[in-house]
Amino acid sequence: TAIVEPTLANALPDQKFQFERHGYFVADRVDHVQGSKPVFNLAVGLKDSWGK
Repeated sequence: TAIVEPTLANALPDQKFQFERHGYFVADRVDHVQGSKPVFNLAVGLKDSWGK
Protein backbone atom coordinates (compact mmCIF):
# COMPACT_ATOMS: atom_id res chain seq x y z
CA THR A 1 0.00 0.00 0.00
CA ALA A 2 1.32 3.42 -0.94
CA ILE A 3 0.24 6.95 -1.67
CA VAL A 4 0.81 7.99 -5.30
CA GLU A 5 -0.22 10.83 -7.59
CA PRO A 6 -3.93 10.65 -8.52
CA THR A 7 -3.06 10.56 -12.25
CA LEU A 8 -1.62 7.05 -11.81
CA ALA A 9 -5.18 5.74 -11.44
CA ASN A 10 -5.50 6.41 -15.19
CA ALA A 11 -2.37 4.46 -16.17
CA LEU A 12 -2.75 1.93 -18.96
CA PRO A 13 -2.04 -1.80 -18.39
CA ASP A 14 1.65 -2.62 -18.93
CA GLN A 15 2.61 1.06 -18.62
CA LYS A 16 5.91 1.39 -16.72
CA PHE A 17 6.90 3.77 -13.89
CA GLN A 18 9.79 4.36 -11.52
CA PHE A 19 8.80 4.97 -7.93
CA GLU A 20 11.69 6.84 -6.34
CA ARG A 21 13.94 4.80 -4.04
CA HIS A 22 11.81 1.67 -4.52
CA GLY A 23 12.17 0.39 -8.08
CA TYR A 24 10.43 0.07 -11.42
CA PHE A 25 6.78 -0.95 -11.51
CA VAL A 26 4.31 -1.99 -14.22
CA ALA A 27 0.54 -1.45 -14.14
CA ASP A 28 -1.11 -4.87 -13.70
CA ARG A 29 -2.77 -6.32 -16.83
CA VAL A 30 -5.80 -7.73 -15.00
CA ASP A 31 -6.33 -5.97 -11.67
CA HIS A 32 -5.43 -2.41 -12.74
CA VAL A 33 -8.68 -0.82 -13.93
CA GLN A 34 -8.50 2.79 -15.15
CA GLY A 35 -10.21 5.25 -12.83
CA SER A 36 -10.27 2.88 -9.84
CA LYS A 37 -7.74 1.63 -7.30
CA PRO A 38 -4.39 1.31 -9.15
CA VAL A 39 -2.45 -1.99 -8.99
CA PHE A 40 1.27 -2.01 -9.83
CA ASN A 41 3.70 -4.94 -9.86
CA LEU A 42 7.39 -4.61 -9.02
CA ALA A 43 9.44 -5.25 -12.17
CA VAL A 44 12.95 -4.40 -10.90
CA GLY A 45 13.90 -3.47 -7.35
CA LEU A 46 16.63 -0.94 -6.68
CA LYS A 47 19.85 -2.23 -5.14
CA ASP A 48 20.25 -1.28 -1.50
CA SER A 49 23.97 -0.60 -1.10
CA TRP A 50 23.66 1.37 2.13
CA GLY A 51 25.79 -0.17 4.88
CA LYS A 52 23.75 -1.77 7.64
